[in-house]
Amino acid sequence: MGFKKLLVLSILAFLGFAVIFSVSMSGNSAIDKAQAYKSENEKNGIESSSDVNTNVRSANPLESLTELAGKMSGQTEVTIYNQNLALVKEKKEFDLKSGVNSVEYTGVTSQIDPTSVLVEDPTDKKTSVLEQQYEYDLVSNSNLLDKYMEKEITVTDREGKTHTGKLLSHDEKGVVLERKDGSVVALDASKVEFSDASGLLTKPTLVWQISSPTSGKRDLLISYLTGGLSWSANYIVKTSADSTKADIRSWVSIDNRAGTTFNDAKLKLVAGDVHRVSGSMPVYESAGAMAVPTAKDAFSEAAIFEYHLYTLEKPVTLKNNQAKQISLLSADSVPVKKELIFDSWKGDKVQVVLKMENSEAKGLGKPLPKGIVRVYQPDSEGQLQFIGEDQIDHTPKGEKITVTVGNAFDVVGKRTQTGFEQVNNNVQRTSSEIELNNSKPEAQDVTVVEHFYGDWEIINSSDKYEKIDASTVEFRVSVPANGTKKISYTVENRIATPTPIGISTPSAAEISTASSSGIASKSS
Repeated sequence: MGFKKLLVLSILAFLGFAVIFSVSMSGNSAIDKAQAYKSENEKNGIESSSDVNTNVRSANPLESLTELAGKMSGQTEVTIYNQNLALVKEKKEFDLKSGVNSVEYTGVTSQIDPTSVLVEDPTDKKTSVLEQQYEYDLVSNSNLLDKYMEKEITVTDREGKTHTGKLLSHDEKGVVLERKDGSVVALDASKVEFSDASGLLTKPTLVWQISSPTSGKRDLLISYLTGGLSWSANYIVKTSADSTKADIRSWVSIDNRAGTTFNDAKLKLVAGDVHRVSGSMPVYESAGAMAVPTAKDAFSEAAIFEYHLYTLEKPVTLKNNQAKQISLLSADSVPVKKELIFDSWKGDKVQVVLKMENSEAKGLGKPLPKGIVRVYQPDSEGQLQFIGEDQIDHTPKGEKITVTVGNAFDVVGKRTQTGFEQVNNNVQRTSSEIELNNSKPEAQDVTVVEHFYGDWEIINSSDKYEKIDASTVEFRVSVPANGTKKISYTVENRIATPTPIGISTPSAAEISTASSSGIASKSS
């Protein structure tokens, strides 16, 4: 029996050792597989914990913006739009402790939109703003007096006497104090002394409660929208004496009335009409000093969304209450065509317009932001004279530019209705005559624009014309030197007869059914 027991125990020990060895090898294999799985997942952007539970990184809509913000070339970037609107971005260093921090951010604009503020930590996504306050109760004589209502102040009157007491009221005429003995005195104050600023600030300030997972210094990116910053384009066109060529210079005028100065900022300008829900920005009074223009062609241009972005190649300082001009583009010897246009819908004057093509072949070929175009031309002595101005809209590359300079002095026009006939209830015929008079010693080409309505047709005309669209034709004629040119035509208008109220127009199916019924009746 002893031998059998020993044999059984030996077998059990061997089996136990085999089981333990198998489990051990299986565990090592599982660990190796988990490590390989983790390594492969890390390559594919998947984070894995030590217990092999994987978490795919969730999409962060601000991640790309934060990454780009971290690559800002400077500390401040200002993007200005056409609509008295700007986006301000600034990198600023803060010393944060682990936990909740109370942080003051001064130097913001006086027209900031507090609801648009975005604070980001490019190095740690877990840093977050828990609460924000916009403090705009700034130090002033009136605000200080408001803060010290029912508190003790010291007042010096016009005679130099000093009075101390509790402030009961104040207005532009003076203050009312209650003395310690209970008496009340009204004073015309020359000086008021306060014990402190009573929490009032000298600049608009954002106060944040920021939660930080770690302690240490880090650069936070602050972005916000603000009013008080605007820009516009202005064009100087110097034409040749014969109005066939022009040198063009374009400047952008930047007006900073936002209540703060931006030092060495990267400047970007957006050309286009950005939709906004809020109302228009406030209107401001006169601008400050005009800055000296910088070198020409200082901007690079690129498309963004459905707009165009112009980026200044070097940092610029935008002082508060200052208008600054910077060169946008320059082009020489751009082909120009002068046209005389008579459109009676716009008045009884013959307009003078200059037409150009915004193409590379013609010397331009850049998206042009809307702005005022001022035109100059040399006189007989070679001295430049101002001959007119107009405003152009945003003009894409490849489009035509039309600038109305003014009205011709020596070429005049007159339109007269010479006849009218009511042919029937639906047809009218109208005859008209346009008379052009030229007092110049050389012939002048004039484009006559006529407008019509409804269903129309010119049934006879003294001159050839071109149909521009469904309601417009143009006559291109030459008016002889010191002479007259007349254009006459008759147009026929067809007016649809309105259906009387309460009577419906029969459909095609109803007409077909009625016709079939009529045929059947005749057959019977």
